[in-house]
Amino acid sequence: MTIHKEGHRMLLTLLVILAVLNISIYFIFPESTILRYIINGFSLFLFLIVLQFFRSPTRKYTLNENQIIAPADGKVVVIEEVIENEYFQGKRKQISVFMSPLNVHINRNPISGIVKYFKYHPGKYLVAWHPKSSLENERTTVVIENNKKQSILMRQIAGALARRIVWYVKEGDTATQTEEFGFIKFGSRVDVFVPLDAKIKVEIGQVTKGGQTVLAEFI
Repeated sequence: MTIHKEGHRMLLTLLVILAVLNISIYFIFPESTILRYIINGFSLFLFLIVLQFFRSPTRKYTLNENQIIAPADGKVVVIEEVIENEYFQGKRKQISVFMSPLNVHINRNPISGIVKYFKYHPGKYLVAWHPKSSLENERTTVVIENNKKQSILMRQIAGALARRIVWYVKEGDTATQTEEFGFIKFGSRVDVFVPLDAKIKVEIGQVTKGGQTVLAEFI
């Protein structure tokens, strides 16, 4: 397992802060062994929690132009027909994957194709499972069109803990299925809007693996 590049600076900063804290406690309370053990234990626990959040596990990926792959690790919390008003201006099937702070937070392209649309939206930080988070939270919108002119739309949505969305794509870029297109720090959510005739391959509550789990298939 490796550590994702988005975590390098944060982990180094956290390590320095915790080191300063523990050294300070040692010199300020030299006789308080119990306090030092408590602070040492808390520091180790906190560092390991943040470390695991930025993990980037090694996985095998298979490309399939007929499949729409999960963009993130998490749990399927929404499968429904909706009106998508930002780009398609019409009905689509929405599949939402919620990422807890314990999940890998790398975001991967569900399909290969051309990035036809990208937009960043500043916004609120409602909990990611809130019904209005898809429209009111800080978010990005990405549309990818494949070589068969079939399109999907993704939204990276910041949650109550996530205060930074990172993206690596722009309009006109070539996207390759399963490759990274972004990262969301801490609890968050990704919505995927697929054609109405797409065959859904997951169900509510199902656990997904980014770049591996098949969300739907084009017809």
